[in-house]
Amino acid sequence: MSILFSRPTGQLINTETANRIDWKMHGGGHVVSELHLSDSPAIGESEERRALRLSVRRLVAKYGRPYFQEAVRQGGFPDALWREMGDAGFLNVHLPEEYGGGGGGMSELLVVLEECAAHGCPMQMIVVSASICASVIAEHGSDVLKDRWLANLGNGTKKMAFAITEPNAGTNTHNIQTSLTRVEGGGWRLNGGKYWTSGVDEADAILVVAKDAEVGPSGRSTLSLVVVDAHAPGVTFQVIDSAIRAPERQFMLFLDDVPVAADSMIGQEGHGLKQVFAGLNPERVAVAALANGIAMFALQRGAAYATDRVVWNEPIGAHQGVAHPLARSYIEVQTARLMNARAAAMIDAGQDAGEAANMAKYVAGEACLGALDNAIQTHGGNGFSNEYGLADLWFTARLLRTAPISREMVFNYVAQHNLGLPKSY
Repeated sequence: MSILFSRPTGQLINTETANRIDWKMHGGGHVVSELHLSDSPAIGESEERRALRLSVRRLVAKYGRPYFQEAVRQGGFPDALWREMGDAGFLNVHLPEEYGGGGGGMSELLVVLEECAAHGCPMQMIVVSASICASVIAEHGSDVLKDRWLANLGNGTKKMAFAITEPNAGTNTHNIQTSLTRVEGGGWRLNGGKYWTSGVDEADAILVVAKDAEVGPSGRSTLSLVVVDAHAPGVTFQVIDSAIRAPERQFMLFLDDVPVAADSMIGQEGHGLKQVFAGLNPERVAVAALANGIAMFALQRGAAYATDRVVWNEPIGAHQGVAHPLARSYIEVQTARLMNARAAAMIDAGQDAGEAANMAKYVAGEACLGALDNAIQTHGGNGFSNEYGLADLWFTARLLRTAPISREMVFNYVAQHNLGLPKSY
């Protein structure tokens, strides 16, 4: 059983006790766990998804925000929570049943991501390993790759990182320089470098987007996706000193003549760009779910504090100056959740979800930052204390406005595709 330090005495406690302390705010005895903002009737979830949400909630609530914060402080990963999530089948709810998955889709994975974050445990590795890597392999990978990876990624015994961003390419994926060169006898050699690659130190393998050595029919190099052993010769990485307080650290990744086996290619050589773009909408829905969960966590904390904090003989939540910003943020996050649920449903139905996924990601990022800011403001000076579990979420929330696609690129998409304006880039 995990051991944590309680607050404020420093007495050793287990995770179950830590959770009760975590949810119990000072002063009036109001218990935040009685308030589940994800249960809004406006969302209209099916009975099956409500049951999934309740199951995830019960599991993650055993750990709670202090457990997650302690993992970050120690520079580690929330292994116990991850293992239980895998054992319970929550990491593979969207994967095919023949590979041990739940047979669901993005609508189910959305529930898992939201509920984890709504309990103060925003797990970015679910987005990377489960939503991106496992989904790409499930849709485009060979039977060999599916047999090798899907069951293990789904049950959490293996993790996979995703490497696409480069210092001189940014959003322009066409401009990446990491290259694949064929070798005699089969396979390739991989050379180049990636930037802001999440969780490489925790990963067993890395899904890498690389440029093919041969020029395609369009006159420019095509792209391919390959799975590389994270510990293969020539793979090194260096942590980026960032302000983000999360267990998934960010890395510069160096790939020096890394051997790539012939059976490690995702789909057909040269079709990597199409495969990457097919995964962009699910990634945006997953990130939006994470943002919406953080927003709900912040609002639950803000509402509890505003109920318990008494100044001049009445709770501060009785004042409209405190209540209205929280109410506005509630409206914004529930609206963002509706848009995200629609985007997920379109993906699951095989429809073009570009517009919905981009809008969902944008509104969720904005709602998340707004809700967190209002919750911190409600706490006054206490909002900046890590004891209250809000301030150290700030840069994670800020990251979700910028990545995996910035709001400016969302505006570019909408301007061009929905408003018919000239392309600006």
